[in-house]
Amino acid sequence: MTEQTTEQPHPAVLELARVRAGLAAGLTVEQSARLQGSTDEELTADATALAAELGAANPEPPVPRSGGNQGPDVGSPRGVRAGAAAYRERHGLDDDGRRPAPRPVTHTNRNPFVERGYTMEGR
Repeated sequence: MTEQTTEQPHPAVLELARVRAGLAAGLTVEQSARLQGSTDEELTADATALAAELGAANPEPPVPRSGGNQGPDVGSPRGVRAGAAAYRERHGLDDDGRRPAPRPVTHTNRNPFVERGYTMEGR
């Protein structure tokens, strides 16, 4: 095992300091791994300089990769409400999500091809 001197921080601590300084300056984690320095001040200065070169100074906050804002389409014609209405219509549900009462049977078991009023003549 190698002994750590008081001047040189542990590699994990140094890596964490790089990532923190890089994220604060608007760099990605991959870009932060390239920062040079052994103190917080050196890393912050290097991160600020690199961000200025890359044009990443004052970035927008990162977009969450999962979850996120799931409500902006609720009022749109193609949004959640329209989809729910289409589902209810397709499956025969009312606005509360229940099936309406069955309709009364209006037909009888008659032959649809029978003509009423036909008589046999000529016998």
